[in-house]
Amino acid sequence: MKNTKLILVSLFLLFGASFNTLFAAHHGAKLPARLEVGERPESITKGFDGDYFVTVMNGKEEGDGVVKRIHGSKVTVFATGLDEPKGICFVGGYLFTTDLKKVRQIDSEGNVTILVDTDDFPLAVSYLNDAAAAPEGDAIYITDMGANTKMFKEPGALWPIGSNEYKSMPVIGRVYKIHLNGTISISINSNGLMTNPNGVGVGKDGQLMVGAFFKGNVLEQTDLGLSVIGHGMRGADAVEQDSKGNYYVSSWSQAKVWKIDAADHNVTILAEGLQSAADFYLEEDKGRLLLPDMKAGVVITVPIQ
Repeated sequence: MKNTKLILVSLFLLFGASFNTLFAAHHGAKLPARLEVGERPESITKGFDGDYFVTVMNGKEEGDGVVKRIHGSKVTVFATGLDEPKGICFVGGYLFTTDLKKVRQIDSEGNVTILVDTDDFPLAVSYLNDAAAAPEGDAIYITDMGANTKMFKEPGALWPIGSNEYKSMPVIGRVYKIHLNGTISISINSNGLMTNPNGVGVGKDGQLMVGAFFKGNVLEQTDLGLSVIGHGMRGADAVEQDSKGNYYVSSWSQAKVWKIDAADHNVTILAEGLQSAADFYLEEDKGRLLLPDMKAGVVITVPIQ
């Protein structure tokens, strides 16, 4: 099964559109298996009218970031004027996206407002990243990566485990809960297990899950506290869980996607050989992940069954 999945993903990457018809016929999906969406896509979610919405950071100029709408194979600009939009989620009839040190709210017409700004946070924030809808439908969870500029020895290469830089990484990353009225609280405070939290997700039982980018831990917070459910996944980005309890994790730096089995925590590679693997959207009913490959500028479909 593992080899079959890797072959499928390789075919997506090699043949792109030529494989789309076969995949759509098998899965009943409208979304192409590989879809160009723009420069530096980061995160994707399902939103208004069942369409998909992806954050596209574009260059690094202020105000050139956008959110694009995907309807079938058609990609259009939905919201503009963002700086570097990253995580995105849909809750309470709005899209929400992190944007450096603020969180933006986007309505059904693409109008952008600020939900919370830099000075609204109870503590200084460094770099807001992923976003996930709270199950109650009245709040979102977001991560602050902390000292994100200190993680890399050189572009794309994390400091080695055991290095002085690894040992001395500032522990200032956090997970915040933001209610739709703008009230902010800390859900997971700074700790050595998640020096640089990136991905955040809500599990099948309402528990928080975190992908710790720098150390490569995949974490889960329950009433018993914070525990490690996976490790060695440096560059951890998205983390989600299906109804059977299986976990899915992407790594931006390793350009891989893994499945962690619910029963024995056995790890299977679902995709590798990408240019990068950013914040995916889990569609369990369609048996797939929708995964932005940031460096390639595409969203690809990764089968999970």
